[in-house]
Amino acid sequence: MIEVMDATQVPHARAAGALVGQILAELRSRTRAGTNLLELDAWTREMQREAGAVSCYVDYAPSFGRGPFGHHLCTSVNDAVLHGLPHDRALADGDLVSLDLALSLRGVVADAAISFVVGERPTAEDAALIDATQRALAAAVEAARPGARVGDVSHAIGTVLTAAGYPVNLDFGGHGVGSTMHQDPHVANHGEPGRGYRLRPGLLLALEPWVMADTAELVTDDDGWTLRSATGCRTAHSEHTVLITPGGAQVLTLPPS
Repeated sequence: MIEVMDATQVPHARAAGALVGQILAELRSRTRAGTNLLELDAWTREMQREAGAVSCYVDYAPSFGRGPFGHHLCTSVNDAVLHGLPHDRALADGDLVSLDLALSLRGVVADAAISFVVGERPTAEDAALIDATQRALAAAVEAARPGARVGDVSHAIGTVLTAAGYPVNLDFGGHGVGSTMHQDPHVANHGEPGRGYRLRPGLLLALEPWVMADTAELVTDDDGWTLRSATGCRTAHSEHTVLITPGGAQVLTLPPS
């Protein structure tokens, strides 16, 4: 299913995106050595409740997970890159953390992710990983114009990631959002330009470049959810929800200025 927002839904999409950006920024500001992943999840639950938002994760039970997920935030650390199930773990200086949040506000979903290093200055390798995903995301936003194809967006992402020297996994990628979290079209993190669904104003897309430093192979934790690099290498993930407008893509999940 592909949904296209009408004029009455767009303000709700903007509000949902602003809330996701605000919560992720607040979580990042609170995270330090000693912060527990379950604390991050509890803070997310409370901020969503106060805003009147509904979690997209608590009851989420897709075929690839051991569902339902049962938490409000994905917390992926170091070699974990996607769907990190919060558990009793205190973060340490130097941990590379990815936080992924999707929620519904007034019937519209927004989805975003950030990666950062706890405490100390990141190593050159960690900084390069995070930077590659952020640059790939910026390239995707630039390519997501009315009349462009999904393949154009995928190609923009993949070009940046491969030029940075990272293997690209195609099992998971970006996707449409709307009244539900995961919709068509699927936006792979590499692809052929000129192919796929043609973008049109009103479409909401969650664009999410993610990389693992030296492999494209994932393994699943015993928790049935957390996806890690098969080699134990470090990982990073950046994501925004964007609205396709006549003038191009507008990012809805930016942190507060």
